[in-house]
Amino acid sequence: MKYNQINSDLFINNRKNFKNKMVSNSLAVFNSNDVYPIGADSTIPFQQDRNIFYLSGVDQEESVLILFPDCPNPKHREILFLTETNAHIAVWEGEKLTKEKAFETSGVSTVYWLQDFDRVMKEIMSQADTIYINTNEHYRASVATETREDRFNKAVKAQFPAHKVEKSNPILQRLRSVKHPLELDIIQEACNITEKGFRRILEFVKPDVWEYNIEAEFMHEFLNNRSKGFAYTPIVASGNNANVLHYIENNKQCKAGDLILLDIGAEYANYASDMSRTIPVSGKFTKRQKEVYNAINRVKNEATKMLTPGTIWADYHNEVGKIATSEMLSLGLLDKADVQNEDKDWPAYKKYFMHGTSHHMGLDTHDYGILHEPMKANMVFTVEPGFYIPDEGFGIRIEDDVVIQESGEPFNLMRNIPIEADEIEDLMN
Repeated sequence: MKYNQINSDLFINNRKNFKNKMVSNSLAVFNSNDVYPIGADSTIPFQQDRNIFYLSGVDQEESVLILFPDCPNPKHREILFLTETNAHIAVWEGEKLTKEKAFETSGVSTVYWLQDFDRVMKEIMSQADTIYINTNEHYRASVATETREDRFNKAVKAQFPAHKVEKSNPILQRLRSVKHPLELDIIQEACNITEKGFRRILEFVKPDVWEYNIEAEFMHEFLNNRSKGFAYTPIVASGNNANVLHYIENNKQCKAGDLILLDIGAEYANYASDMSRTIPVSGKFTKRQKEVYNAINRVKNEATKMLTPGTIWADYHNEVGKIATSEMLSLGLLDKADVQNEDKDWPAYKKYFMHGTSHHMGLDTHDYGILHEPMKANMVFTVEPGFYIPDEGFGIRIEDDVVIQESGEPFNLMRNIPIEADEIEDLMN
């Protein structure tokens, strides 16, 4: 892995918290992701399943974690299964985790090779009443591919039909949404790498560069700082491309006078950052562009103040909508009649600001978290208002990542990334 080794205390703590939520005499199983084929002998670069990583730190294909806190055999209360490494694998693919290195990484002392999985699983299932299966129930999930975890879940229910089945997902939704201090350090590092990329392109952008040139500059900086690259597919949208919310082609030339909306974040150690900035191709905003930019920045600042313990996500978005409406009235995007006659299910401001303001962030860019439950300290949220104005040829979004505090305003993990319009102009010139 490119990243520095993570302190195993994080994963030991995460497993302890998960086991405390399990029903008595139950076990939970977590599988790594598949290595997905592209065609011929090509594969997509491996990405570890976030839940087994969260609980073990193991970042390797064909890995399995079992948690069985009430097992009569103390050795089997935590078990890791790994592919046995050998000289042939070391030459062709590089060394895999040894049992010793797996313990150093995860803090799990019992490590078996994968060839022993069926034997051990049969033994411990005879001692358990309930099995927790791992499912993806994120509110934005849309999974068309059967995963390794899906195949395991079907097989284990068929093989052990008399066992009770519970879901690990509700536990993980709550645990993963509240970050451990070591997680916050990792996310901060991802944000720091994103900052380096952004400062690099402020010096690079000029009229007639191509959107993909800018994407390449970010990737150069990310790779040079131990990141695998982008935490999500990057958006480099110049001119009217910014009015396509998920524009990812990044294949147009950037023209003088246009704005470029950048929605880009580095990953680090499987954790995400998520930044949006909007900059002028020519190094200077027009009067109108700056007027809109500063209005959105005010929305962002006011929205940030509302992210406090106890806040309900839906109520928060309603309040942000009111602030956005006020700014749009001042900008002349809306008039009083638009607001008075609005559809309450789709308020007038949604014409120019049609997406949400904040989402959980962590191991996933849109991380686990239950939206109808009150916000808690140490949750990480994005704050990302944007106004999209096709008739004026530009769209502007500004986004930071913040940590909710026990009291006071959230802590901004992107506090050092330039955001004020005047500062961006100064740095570009």
